[in-house]
This record gives sequence, C-alpha cells and structure tokens, in this order.
Amino acid sequence: MKPSQKPYIPASKKLPETTVKAFILGALLSMVLASANAYLGLFAGMTVSASIPAAVLSMAILRLFKKSNILENNIVQTAASGGESLAAGVIFTFPALVLMGFWTEFDYLETMLIALCGGVLGVLFTIPLRSALIVQQKLQFPEGVATSEVLKSGEEGGDSVKYLIWGSLIGGVVKLIESGLNIWRGVSEGAGLVGNKLYLYFGINLSPALVAVGYIVGLRIAVLVFAGGVISWWITIPIIMWGSGIPEGASLVDAGYAMWSAKIRYIGVGAMVVGGLWALVDLRSSIVFAVKSGIHAVRNRVDSSKILRTEFDTPMSWVLIGIGALIVPIYIIYERVIGDFTISIFMAMIMVIAGFLFAAVAGYMAGLVGSSNNPISGVTIATILASALILLALMGSGAERGPAAAIMVGAVVCCAAAIAGDNMQDLKAGHILGATPFRQQMMQMVGVVSAALVLPLVLQLLMTGYGFGPVTEANPDALAAPQATLMASVAEGVFKGNLPWDMVYIGMAIGMAIILADLYQKKRKSSFRIPILAVAVGIYLPFELDSAIMLGGIIAWLVQRSLANSKKLNLDNPDKRKKDSEQTGLLIASGLITGEALIGILLAIPVAVYGRSDVLRIMDDPLSSLIGVVVILAIGYWIISSVKKVYRA
Repeated sequence: MKPSQKPYIPASKKLPETTVKAFILGALLSMVLASANAYLGLFAGMTVSASIPAAVLSMAILRLFKKSNILENNIVQTAASGGESLAAGVIFTFPALVLMGFWTEFDYLETMLIALCGGVLGVLFTIPLRSALIVQQKLQFPEGVATSEVLKSGEEGGDSVKYLIWGSLIGGVVKLIESGLNIWRGVSEGAGLVGNKLYLYFGINLSPALVAVGYIVGLRIAVLVFAGGVISWWITIPIIMWGSGIPEGASLVDAGYAMWSAKIRYIGVGAMVVGGLWALVDLRSSIVFAVKSGIHAVRNRVDSSKILRTEFDTPMSWVLIGIGALIVPIYIIYERVIGDFTISIFMAMIMVIAGFLFAAVAGYMAGLVGSSNNPISGVTIATILASALILLALMGSGAERGPAAAIMVGAVVCCAAAIAGDNMQDLKAGHILGATPFRQQMMQMVGVVSAALVLPLVLQLLMTGYGFGPVTEANPDALAAPQATLMASVAEGVFKGNLPWDMVYIGMAIGMAIILADLYQKKRKSSFRIPILAVAVGIYLPFELDSAIMLGGIIAWLVQRSLANSKKLNLDNPDKRKKDSEQTGLLIASGLITGEALIGILLAIPVAVYGRSDVLRIMDDPLSSLIGVVVILAIGYWIISSVKKVYRA
C-alpha cells in the first residue's frame, strides 16, 4: 500500500527506532507521566495529553547521547504518552471500587491486570483501524500533527525544555508551600443569601495545575466547562434552595456542596450518558466504515515483503491471538468477583464488544477533536449504566457484587478507549514522520505495561495520603475523584433502586438541548461549537475547579491576543514565531501540571508512613487565600510575558 503523503523520513531509509535507551527512557517517562496524570485526574476530573512534553523531554535527554534520531524520539514519546492515557482510564473507574466499599485498598494484582489488559486491548483494537482512519480518511489528529511538528524542530529541544523545567519547578514549589507547609489557603470561596432566599456562591481553587489545564484546553472549552458550573451552582442549586429552604445547622458553603453532592451532580450523569450515546449516533457511518476496514484487514492478509516499512502494522494473526489471550485473565477476575461462570462469560463478551466499539469511537473522535476533548468519561458511564442494568436483570437487585461487576466492565472499556485515542494520535505523528507502525505499536504496549505496574501503587498512596470523595471539614485535602464518584453512585444506584432519576432525566434534557444548539452552530458553519461532554464535565465538577479552569482559558485568550498584536511589529518569519510561542506556553502549562502533581504524590508519603498529614506544616492556621490569588495571577502574567518574549526574540 502506498502512503497518502510523503513522510519526513522516506520508507526506503531505515533509522534505529526501538533502541535500548529509547526502551528504558520511554518506560520511565511512562511511569512518571502516568503518576502525574493520575493525580491530576483525581484532583481536577480532567486529564491532558502529554505527547508534546514527552517529545520535548525525549529530545533533551537523547541529545546527551552521541547518536539519536527523530524516529527514536518519536518512539520514546509514543511509550510515554501511552502511560498518561492509561492513567485516565484507571482513575475514572478503579477508585469507584474503594468508594463503594468493595475494596478497602487497591488490590495490586487485580488493579494491575485489569489496567494492563484494558490498555493492551486498546492498542490491539486500533491496529486494524490505523489504515482506515489515518491513511484513507485523513483525519486531522491535532495532537499527532503538533507532536510531529515539535519533533521535526528537534534541534531546538535543548532551548524549549527550559520552559517545561521552570514550569515544573514553579508548580511544585507552589504546591509544597500551599499544601505541604500550609502557608496559605488553597481555595478562595464564599456564599451568601440575597433577601434571605436567593443562594449565591463563588469559589476558585488556587492551583497552578488547574489553571494550566484551562490554558491547554483553551478559552472555548474552558467557557463550556464553566457554563456547566453555572448550570449547577448559579441556576439549579439556587432554584432548589429557593423552594426547599437552607438546611439548618450547616454553613452556606457546606449547604451548597451537600446539595451538589446529593442531587445536582447527577444532572451531569444524564448529560454524559446522552453525550456518550450521541457520539455513537453521530459517528455511526464512520464507525461502520472503521469496523468494516478492520474486518477487511483481518480477512485479507498481505505478504509482508510487499508492504512499505512506513505501512507495516502488527500482523493481524498476532492481534487476534493477543485479544483471545487477554480475555482469559479478564474472565478469571470477573469470575472471582461474580462467582458465576455464565455471567462472567457474558461480562467478558460485553467487554470485548463494547471495548472494540468505543475504541473505534475514541480513535475517530481523537482524529476530529483531539485526545483531550475525547468523550471517554461519557462512553464509560454509558457502559457502566448499561452493564449495571443488564447485570440487574441477570443477578437481581439483591446482588451485593453487582455494582462492582459493572464497574469492572467499565474499567476495561475505559482503559481501552483511553489508550485507543492516544494510540491513533501517536500513529498519526509516526505517519507524518515516517516511523514504522509495528514498532510504535510495540512501544505503546511497553508504555501500557510500565504504567500498569506503577499505577496501583500510586492509587494506594494517594488514597492513604488524601482519601477520595467530596471535600469536607473532616477531610479537607480529599481528592474529589469526580468521575469515579459518579460511576460508583450510578452502579450502586441501579442495584439499590435509589438513583435520583429525576436529576438524571433533567441532565438528559439539558444534554439534548446542548446537542441541538451544537447542530445549529454546525448548520450555520460557526467556529464556536458546543461539545456536550465539556458542559457535562463542568456540571459534575465542584465550582471551584470550573472557575480555575476558566481562568486558565482567559489567560490562553490573552496570550493569543498578545500574539495577534505582536504580528503588527512586522518581524521576520511570523508563522514560525507564532508556532514557537504557542509551544512555549504549552510547555510552561505542562510543567505546572507535572510539577504540582509530582509534589502532590510526594506529600502523600508522610501520611502513608506516619499516618498524619501535618508533618511538614509550619503553620496551623494558614494565611488568607488572597496570597494564593496573587501567586496565581503572577503565574498567569509570567506565562503571557514568556510567550511574548519568545515571539519577539
């Protein structure tokens, strides 16, 4: 088969790709980025693509060796980004088993095996889809294209990595001072009543990582996430409290959070279910095309000697054997949970079908809107809801292990879908650069295995150090784990019959209204689209997180505005200057996330060792959160000034 475009490295030229140093570096970066993304996802409910930071780190480190090349760099970032994607699949689901009391701690072997099997299945499911989605349909895959451009400008890696390092240091130091030393309050919030009836609330989490998330996703997505928070906190909660009154004996802030936890976040469930189902409906023709292409690849084996190096995928016989082999350990785990042969087999079948279907959806959506905007949480919660309803019919409402069984089906599907989207981005970058798909697919599995080995330990450490669930006075440092909390509530609610369906139905109605608005925007060819999952995420996130993400989006908008004004200076090569400047901002934001996340993980160690969280604290009563506000605004100013400086250099 002929490639659809001329690759950067021709198919006739062979460069070392899967070298020993690339293997080791890829595995190590996968572990580090997976750990950081696990913390971020449990804290903020959102994860971001690590392909570009991984590429920059790879270039900087490999330059220390005498011999390295662009394809070797690409292999390293392929493995590293696989780890951060697996973290998303793990943290969206596994903590639910602890929250519902099925696990008292993270069983290392079961957690590792389910994550590993789900992640490797995600790689295997997308192998027959590569040619269809990348070569034939020529989808955009924005992160893949951006990563390839970063790698092609690899000679600048030594300069650009400093922004990643500075961002990491600043993010880490701020987290250490605020959470470790307890110098200032990490959240600025307040609530009041107008006319003793109308409830008003505002809060913002003073986290550099959250602001960086908003910066990376941009103003449009940040606005939609914030709109979800407005629906929850400025519309729905005030309306309900206007009618029912303010609960006695609780502060106004706590009353709002109690209402949000008990009722409002289920509106997000309804919106997410509609969003996940709409993704299937909207992409039905593309999914059918991808599935048919996959079946065609299985049936029509081509002599490998006639395939160009740049189009050589993992042989389909290996793919089928791998899928069949992975079903066995998954079935054994399901059997341990359920204790019923027939139901366990049925669960394994649901997992394979849903896994492949949603892997195709995730791969296609990654090509359209990128991995960071992929509806992974939406399709996962739809899977868990459907699985719970099916298992309810098979096992009955009294089945104690039913909710855990539904979560475990969703866990494998979520890991597979998360990896699938990232996988396709990496393969797109490789397609542009002239990498060997087979070698990339092998390294993606290396990244999955590396991350799967370390993530159970990270989850256990974070649970011991912080705990999961809503932030309360008893546990102010808890990691919200919003997706896992919701999925636990849905699975248990189906079996216990206490799911607040009225709130779910309201969320579904809101979701359908948003979809209609998005279709209208599409019809009028507007550049401002309204993806339902972004709004749904905002509904089920605490408002303090929504507002911090919004602040990051505003900073991103100010950066774009400053770059537009800088173009008036008529400096030479403005397109390259703009690209370098945007990459600088992205690297700073990625560094802020990585630094804060790694310090957050390290701060959990004293709790695990000493059983107390105040080991490093030098102040029992922290200072005003206004200090944190000043720090966050200073970081925003630094990002803007750094980007402008790079443009004008």
